[in-house]
Amino acid sequence: MFLWNRCRAFMGGVLSLRQMEYFVTVVEEASFTRAAELLHVSQPALSHQIKALERSVGGALLERLPRGVRLTPMGRAFLPHAELAVRSAAQARRAARAAAGAEGGELHIAAVHSVAVGVLPDVFARWRAAHPRVLLHLHEYASSEALEEQVERGTADLAVGPAPADWPGTVVPVGEEDIVLVVPFDDRFAGRTTVTLPELADRPWVRCAMEPVVQGERFLDWACGRAGFTPRTAVFTEHSSTAVRMAAAGVGVCAVPSHLVRDAVGEDCAVLSHDPPWKRTLTVFARVAPTGAAAAFIDLLRSAWPYPGVAPAAPLRAYEDCPEDGPAVA
Repeated sequence: MFLWNRCRAFMGGVLSLRQMEYFVTVVEEASFTRAAELLHVSQPALSHQIKALERSVGGALLERLPRGVRLTPMGRAFLPHAELAVRSAAQARRAARAAAGAEGGELHIAAVHSVAVGVLPDVFARWRAAHPRVLLHLHEYASSEALEEQVERGTADLAVGPAPADWPGTVVPVGEEDIVLVVPFDDRFAGRTTVTLPELADRPWVRCAMEPVVQGERFLDWACGRAGFTPRTAVFTEHSSTAVRMAAAGVGVCAVPSHLVRDAVGEDCAVLSHDPPWKRTLTVFARVAPTGAAAAFIDLLRSAWPYPGVAPAAPLRAYEDCPEDGPAVA
């Protein structure tokens, strides 16, 4: 009996995955009531598990408010670790089901916005035709930094985006993106195929929040500085697809991946290549080596990539005339 009581006391101090899942859900819903409904448990049972978790970690994780909850300092420190544990467990379950093959289960794909809009619709359609029993979940992010952070936290099985720097897991090059310049269809350069930066010195620019950083400067500032002028920014946008619409409307010139504007060329806008070309490597990366459905998705993406330079041997620099990489624009 003494040994049994000691074991019960020890187990009472062990963190359980279920408790961490309950905690993460309460934080995400900002409500015990909504979290209990989502988890299909009673509110008293949920509260009991959260209190048991707080006893295990040695302090309060949540502050109960009249309307909602708020993280305590200890809760803020605990949250990212709980999220990683919960999402890693979900990934483990998906990986186990996928190990038997690509047919069955689900696959979570994360991507920067430009890739989600410009590349993945066709790829998802091909995947759906080939693997109709695999459910795909798409998670979109506004920047490469956010994409990498969320994959590190276990949100997705695979990420599709620019080559990450110093990634500890698996990185698979898929192909090259051409970075092009977008102008209105009636622009004086619209009949040309290439343009140099000095020719655009008098133009306003539509900039995207995802613009890369080269030698401590945003890429366009750095590149235009080398060309002898400072770019005049008309507007900053959050998403590159918005920047394209702004450029088509005549707000200013923008630089975006070519696949994002292939359906907009014609009446709306004209696309010019920079001289010399700007290129960037698209990759798939993951925390662990892909198997099953994840490996099949990578194979499909590589075969579906519609541009030259598929699957180079190693990631290229963000732009081929840049001496070093920064976070890549999308």
